[in-house]
Amino acid sequence: MRMYDEEKLKSSKEANFGRPYQQCVISVMDTIADPDITFDSKGISNYYYNYLAKEKAEVPQGADAEKKLTEVVRLIKEAGKGNKYDCITGVSGGVDSTYLSYLAKKLGLRPLIVHFDNGWNSELAVKNIENIISKLGFDLYTLVVDWEEFKDIQLAYLKASVIDIEAITDHAIIGTLYKLAAENKIKYILSGANVVTENTLPRSWIFNKVDHVNIKDIHDQYGTLKLKTYPLFNSIKKRLYTKLRNIESIYLLNYVPYNKNEVKNTIKNELDWKDYGGKHYESVFTRFYQGYILPVKFGVDKRKAHLSDLIFSGQISKAEALEELKKPIYDTTQLLADYEFVLKKFNLTEKAFEDILDLPRKQHNEFKTERSFWDTYRWLKPLEFVSKLTR
Repeated sequence: MRMYDEEKLKSSKEANFGRPYQQCVISVMDTIADPDITFDSKGISNYYYNYLAKEKAEVPQGADAEKKLTEVVRLIKEAGKGNKYDCITGVSGGVDSTYLSYLAKKLGLRPLIVHFDNGWNSELAVKNIENIISKLGFDLYTLVVDWEEFKDIQLAYLKASVIDIEAITDHAIIGTLYKLAAENKIKYILSGANVVTENTLPRSWIFNKVDHVNIKDIHDQYGTLKLKTYPLFNSIKKRLYTKLRNIESIYLLNYVPYNKNEVKNTIKNELDWKDYGGKHYESVFTRFYQGYILPVKFGVDKRKAHLSDLIFSGQISKAEALEELKKPIYDTTQLLADYEFVLKKFNLTEKAFEDILDLPRKQHNEFKTERSFWDTYRWLKPLEFVSKLTR
């Protein structure tokens, strides 16, 4: 087992993509975190300006925020008249999804709560979800895929040496939410995504979550089992759901004051929520992926992005963020326990796993990718012009 060495990477030309190490003067994003980061003459990175633009476009303030929230809630309730549910949302037991469920209850909404059990839930996550359901009185739908099948997909991604291993979980959640929304005649999906705590996300860290062709090709090349229970979802299905069923996502957290510490205190007091110690650490695999695989194999400390957003939104200072980054990414005791647990669950020896980490990184687009709707159905191409006119 290896440890992440940030200081060593700072002096490495390879880690800094052939240029001297540089960090944004406002945030903690740097040349190690993102090969495509740019800086202006003052040393301010593109991420600061991206954040400001996104906040201005999508996060109303004061009376405008209250007005927007009131209008959105009215639309959701109106669309849900006569139905058991007026919206649907996914829950993991983490901060964002927990607070979103709490907010939905406070606003008088009637969501169907959906959880994807991929076999990696921590005990805390299970307890937090139980508290959400029991204390808020919502219905819960749990999607459970065959563990051997899901394990096979995860191992295929590890062997393919691509970075966004979590895409397969996100893909399943997205597809399930749209499918259940259509089946239950629900128009609105409540998304826990928000600008103030998770806007910064380098493209080099992620891939298109809806690209079922990429998932299938990676699995075809490196997997061994047939996919029977995993819910593959493609952009054509999404287009049918959004265009024909008029299903759309609502980002409620952008319309309310969203201070991370205050939100945590609220859900602790109101829902007996327990903290995991890291963003998205409600999943054992996510904790291991972000705390070990990402930094050791890809040189990525994901805390830099999360902390930078908190700087941009005025919730912490850069000095506080730098102090946080001085702490180990992973508690040593927890890492040792998780390392042993993950390898045992994957049926891998330490050598086999470390050999996988040593494989050269591949880009997702080195595998097959899904073509656009219009490229797939070229005979409908003339309708693309009409579609653009009616947007």
